Amino acid sequence: MSIIINLDVMLAKRKMSLTELSQKVGITIVNLSILKTGKAKGVRFDTLDAICSALDCKPGDIIDRESNT
Repeated sequence: MSIIINLDVMLAKRKMSLTELSQKVGITIVNLSILKTGKAKGVRFDTLDAICSALDCKPGDIIDRESNT
């Protein structure tokens, strides 16, 4: 099982850059990039909530799960 981060998909759908999201959410571009590439070990609920608010989406639009079966 692996967790898939679809942040780049949502950014494209909303026609928003990582820089713009960073400014709206108050998170550094570096930290958003780590999340976007799937290298983050976790994400705080308040951070996820802020990202979802800025992108007008639900957490499930950003985070998905791929099963190995």
